Amino acid sequence: MTVRVPEHERLSLGNGVTLVLMPRREVPLVAFNAVLRGGALGDPASRPGVASLVAGLLEKGAGERNAYAFADVVEGVGGSFGGGAGPEAITVRGQFLARDQGLMMELLADALLRPMLDQGELEDLAGRHIELIRAAKDSDPAELIGTYGRALLFAGHPYGRPTFGSEASLAGIEREDVQRYYDGHFGADRLILVLAGDIDADLLARSATASFSRWPPASAPVPLPPRPRALAGRRVLLVDFPGSAQTYFWIGNVGVDKRYPRRAALELVNTLFGGRFTSLLNTELRIKSGLSYGARSGFVRGSVPGEFALRSFAQTENTERALRLALRTLARLRAEGVGAEMLESARAYVLGQYPLGLETAADWAGMLGEIELYGLGRSYIDDYPAQLAAVGVQEAQAVIEEAFPSGDSVAIVAIGDASRIRSVVAAFGPLSEMALTDPEFSPAWAAGDELRP
Repeated sequence: MTVRVPEHERLSLGNGVTLVLMPRREVPLVAFNAVLRGGALGDPASRPGVASLVAGLLEKGAGERNAYAFADVVEGVGGSFGGGAGPEAITVRGQFLARDQGLMMELLADALLRPMLDQGELEDLAGRHIELIRAAKDSDPAELIGTYGRALLFAGHPYGRPTFGSEASLAGIEREDVQRYYDGHFGADRLILVLAGDIDADLLARSATASFSRWPPASAPVPLPPRPRALAGRRVLLVDFPGSAQTYFWIGNVGVDKRYPRRAALELVNTLFGGRFTSLLNTELRIKSGLSYGARSGFVRGSVPGEFALRSFAQTENTERALRLALRTLARLRAEGVGAEMLESARAYVLGQYPLGLETAADWAGMLGEIELYGLGRSYIDDYPAQLAAVGVQEAQAVIEEAFPSGDSVAIVAIGDASRIRSVVAAFGPLSEMALTDPEFSPAWAAGDELRP
């Protein structure tokens, strides 16, 4: 496998804007990825979700176009345009035909520099976010279990706050909150703009310079997350879902960050443990025991360590068996490690999957934005195949010891019928409870929990 960062040009405007231009002529499309450092880290602690609403409002009226006119011009040329917030950045992404790249830059400049942040659109968007949360609670709580898990694991830390907000916080966000976030966290020094595809590099460089070179820096400093400390011992949260025939569960602890030096070994070990259908976790919980239809594990890596977590579900009457089997499988990984033959299997799998995520101009626009945001350098891509090839049993064991938690030190979240599983989950550690209908994702005690730096 050979995957290397295509040739591209990186420019820095005098005011701090980073501009990346990557020509790719395969198809007549141009993709953009505008990354604004800060994201949900800039939310008020008491009102998570502000950044997410700001990101959504960028396409709901900007410049001289109201929300309808903005959407109409994008759809009229067959383009796409959308914003979203993550823990550490707001991203605005889209794709247009090459012939419309001038219009694309006009719309992007309007969205970033001249958003309307309309009161009515804010109310509609916040209402839709609330309804999406409620719909997930009604039909598929598994969509939210990671949010409950992070709220438990990272109590008191910014990573523990829901990026998209909660029912309670979203209902309380006012236009002044949105305007305050925009005024403080939008500015030239925050912007990474990646343009990839069938581009006219000179035209877009001139356009970007004309649009953004006079943009002043953001008025607030870039928010930086403190480094979280791994949980020692267990914490258990039971989220009551009366009448549920299933228990959804999440088990996790603090993992590693984006710059973790053993990234290749981490990917191979996680593939073996819970990253594919034939993983140890899925084999035990689904294939051998039939307790679940699926089980997976993974890492979230930011500028500081995010979570390692595994998740699955089981029939209510099988809750205890499934939880114990998941923890035993984690203990088995730590006790037995992985062998050379297992590593070869994972290596072949990862080498086969990896190129598929870096095929299009939009893929590369996203990846280059990530590389710039976290300061990873092109070696993050160029050296990865060789790093995968070099991973041996000894390095894999080091990763297991460094990144995968002991089953005795984990946060556990179970969403299910509390009247049937309370005594079961209480056996796994100190128990807190809340209802699925509660408008927050944290139990009451977590609001005053001290930060674990």
